[in-house]
Amino acid sequence: MPQPKTDAERNRVAEDCAAKLKLSIPFVVDEVSNRVGEAYAGWPDRLYIVGKDGRIAYKGGPGPGGFDVREMSAKLAEILAAEEKK
Repeated sequence: MPQPKTDAERNRVAEDCAAKLKLSIPFVVDEVSNRVGEAYAGWPDRLYIVGKDGRIAYKGGPGPGGFDVREMSAKLAEILAAEEKK
């Protein structure tokens, strides 16, 4: 798939990806300028969970070898359980 050149194209790619992967969670798409990605990204890639307060609630290990889906899933379950108690 070619690299999107506009924000609208990038949003369409993200929507197509979410539909194909049957994602039912909210997601955020950075602008084509990658301003947010450049401000927060670290190399190598990492997986993050951002809390409702906008703070990083989980930061995974360096990827792709450091991605621990079970660990991240457990943290997400913990965050969601805490939200339900509120």
